[in-house]
Amino acid sequence: MSVSATSPTSVGTLPNRIEAVKDVIRSEYQETHRYPWLVAYSGGKDSTLLLQLVWEVIADLPPDARQRRVLVVGNDTLVESPLVIEHLRDSLKEIGSAAGEQGLPIETKITVPCIDQTFWVSVIGRGYIPPTRNFRWCTDRMKILPTTRLLKRITRSAKGSVLLIGTRRAESQNRQRAMNKREVSASQLNPHGKVDGCWMFAPLADLKDNDVWMMLMQHPAPWGKSHRRLITLYRNAGGGECPLVITKEQAPSCGSSSPRFGCWTCTVVQKDRSLRGLIDSGYADTARMEALFDFREWLIEMRESDTNRLPVRRDGNVKRRKDGSRIYGPFTLAVRKEILNRLHRLEERIGKRLILPAEIDSIEDVWWRDEIREDARLALERSIVNEDPEPVLETA
Repeated sequence: MSVSATSPTSVGTLPNRIEAVKDVIRSEYQETHRYPWLVAYSGGKDSTLLLQLVWEVIADLPPDARQRRVLVVGNDTLVESPLVIEHLRDSLKEIGSAAGEQGLPIETKITVPCIDQTFWVSVIGRGYIPPTRNFRWCTDRMKILPTTRLLKRITRSAKGSVLLIGTRRAESQNRQRAMNKREVSASQLNPHGKVDGCWMFAPLADLKDNDVWMMLMQHPAPWGKSHRRLITLYRNAGGGECPLVITKEQAPSCGSSSPRFGCWTCTVVQKDRSLRGLIDSGYADTARMEALFDFREWLIEMRESDTNRLPVRRDGNVKRRKDGSRIYGPFTLAVRKEILNRLHRLEERIGKRLILPAEIDSIEDVWWRDEIREDARLALERSIVNEDPEPVLETA
C-alpha cells in the first residue's frame, strides 16, 4: 500500500522536509479505507515529533474531515525509570485532555504486561535470572505482547489498522540495514509481520537527528506544552529512549550498547549509563536514583553466582553447553525470597512502591507450587550425580 506524496529526501530546507512529511501523513489520513491509526508513543524525541506532526495535520483539517480515529499507545513495563514513566504518563494525560478540548479524534492508552508476566513475577516468582543479551525474556513479555494484544483487538474490530512508528534510518547503521531490508519507505505502508490486516507506517523514516531536535526546540507541543522537559531529560541522561517495541526485530534498541533510558531494572547492559547520567547530573533525586542503581547492580551480582541457582531447570531437566559445562536453572526459593525482602526495604528507603500487591499475590502462588516441587528437582539432581537409574521422587 503506497501513499501518494513527495518524499522528504527530495526537498532541501528543514521546513520543506517537515512539510513533505506532513503531506505524506495527510495523504494517508484522507484515504478512503478509514482504518484506525495507532501511534506508537514512548515519550521520546522521535515518537513525540511523530505525534506532533500527526496532530498538526488533523487539526488543520475541517472538523467533518477528521473521520479517522487515532489512538496514541504507550507501554509501561511496571519497572520503568521513575522519571521516564512520570514523563510518559503526564504527557499522555496532557495529550488526552488537549485533544478533547480541541475536538480532535485522538485518544490515549497505556499497555502493561499481564500480571503473571511482569518483571518481578518472573524473577522473584519463577526465579528467572535477570535478562542478559542471550536471554532477553523481558522484551517479549513486557513490551511486545501487551501492545500486540491491543493491536490485534483493534485490527480485528475495525477489519484493519495502521500502526505509525517514529523509526528513522539515521538512528543507527543497524536500523538503516533493517529498514532497507524490509523496504521501509516514508511514503509507503508495509504489512505488519505478525498481525494480519495491520499496516506499518514510518513517515519520519528519512529525517535526520538534527531535523528532529530542531523541530522540537523551535516548535512547542500542540497539546499545550513546550518540549523543555523532554530535552532536559535527554541531555542529563546522555542517551535516548527505549522505544515502544512492536516486533522482535526492534528489540536490539532495548538494551543496546548506546545509552538509553528505559527500565531501571535493565540488566541487559553491564552499566546503565543513562541512570548513571541522571545521578551525576543532579537532575533527579540523587539518593533515590542511587538506591535504584545499587539494587540493579546487586541483581547482576546475584545472577552471576551459580550458587544462587538450582542445578536443574524449571522443567526438571539438566541442560549443558557444547563443552559439557552445566547451564544452571532458576534462582533458588531462598534467593527469590531474599530479593523480595530487599525490594521491600528499597521501597521503604525511597518512599515509592516498586511492586504491586497483585504481583505479590502471583509470586506467592508460584512459591506455593515450587516449595512442593523444589525437593523433587533436587532429588532428580542427586540421582543424576549418583547415577541412580531409578530415582524416587516426591510428587505434588
